Amino acid sequence: MKTIRIGSGAGYSGDRIEPAVELAEKGDIQYLVFECLAERTIAIAQGAKLKDPAQGYDPLLAERMLAVLRPCREKGIRIITNMGAANPAAAAARTREIARSLGLGGLRIAAVSGDDVLETLKSGDHRIEETGEPVSAMAGKLVSANAYLGAAPIVEALKAGADIVITGRVADPALFLAPQIFEFGWSMEDWDLLGKGTVVGHLLECAGQITGGYFADPGVKDVAGLARLGFPIAEVGEDGSAIITKVAGSGGAVTTATCKEQLLYEIHDPAAYLTPDVVADFSRVRFVQEGPDRVRVSGASGRPRPATLKVSVGYLDSFIGEGQISYAGPGALARGRLALEIVRERLALTGVAASELRFDLLGVDSIHGGALSTAGGREPYEVRVRVVGRTASLKEAQRIGNEVETLYTNGPASGGGATKSAKDVVAMLSALLPRELAAPAIEYREA
Repeated sequence: MKTIRIGSGAGYSGDRIEPAVELAEKGDIQYLVFECLAERTIAIAQGAKLKDPAQGYDPLLAERMLAVLRPCREKGIRIITNMGAANPAAAAARTREIARSLGLGGLRIAAVSGDDVLETLKSGDHRIEETGEPVSAMAGKLVSANAYLGAAPIVEALKAGADIVITGRVADPALFLAPQIFEFGWSMEDWDLLGKGTVVGHLLECAGQITGGYFADPGVKDVAGLARLGFPIAEVGEDGSAIITKVAGSGGAVTTATCKEQLLYEIHDPAAYLTPDVVADFSRVRFVQEGPDRVRVSGASGRPRPATLKVSVGYLDSFIGEGQISYAGPGALARGRLALEIVRERLALTGVAASELRFDLLGVDSIHGGALSTAGGREPYEVRVRVVGRTASLKEAQRIGNEVETLYTNGPASGGGATKSAKDVVAMLSALLPRELAAPAIEYREA
């Protein structure tokens, strides 16, 4: 039975690069997949593209390509990634430049677009799922609208001989499902196989989370070697059978427990995991430890895909202003509390207009309130004051941090390390779009 090995080179935009290089050099893989696109990431990337049409792709794309292009070329490994973010064409062009600078001629690079549906969403009678309001009610605030595409355009690019496929918004598991469909010749309507391939994609999409990262809890769930955590590999058979493993000698662990935690990650209904390719059913998935760092996964299935695609809608929600300052030594808690009261009164006296305000002492009450951290008379020897607020303008947001900073000479004794910031808040909502209204397109570049 034919099998392929797929490596997961990143679980988010800022992930480590060394484990991906290790996969390329020692993983004996045929595909290296980088999943780097969170929901808000693409809205931020759209903003970057508006400022500079040559930007809008993942900020670590060049560094990653410089690190893995040569070993991937030497070993015939194909790269699939959503690092194109808001600008796959520019990402492909930058990748071609890097390939040429490395003397790697002959590489075929595909850029998959068509996920940007902002104008389509504006023109139709579409509604926001969370609020039920028409999209038109958000006029002037919309930043982006990107539909989750499926595996089909990636499969098409692989059939056309692409060595590197760079996409924008594509469903995370689809990045890993596409090489399975291509290599095994699966039908795009074989729902059972697509469900099996999707569980592989879901298990690999967060990279180090299934090899022990995020899983680790000292004394409860110990994991060795987290500083050089190995990223996962899936050995997939053409019947959809799969084993999750990692590079021998790398840090971390692949166990039934790490696999179970990842299976449950971001799952609303295990029996109906909605993707653009299939409604996957994970409710009968089983894991068996077949050896050290080797876990077999079985039992996934699927049903026909949804008629609509999910669209992530980015919009300018508000502005956030924040200020922080520290107090240490005897009486630190009392001085921190006094500082908060001063800022609270100052914001009222000077008329700062904020729709929400928080006054926290980090390490004391910033997560659980005051009920737990100071119970039993315990008093911290150091505290950090944080005041944060939501405003309608950047100018108002800046006033919050300024009031904290002025505590240096106008507040309790010995404040230090003040910081302040103000920024806009891009928030996300969702909409559903008939899938025929999102038309994927592919363009190719030769290195």
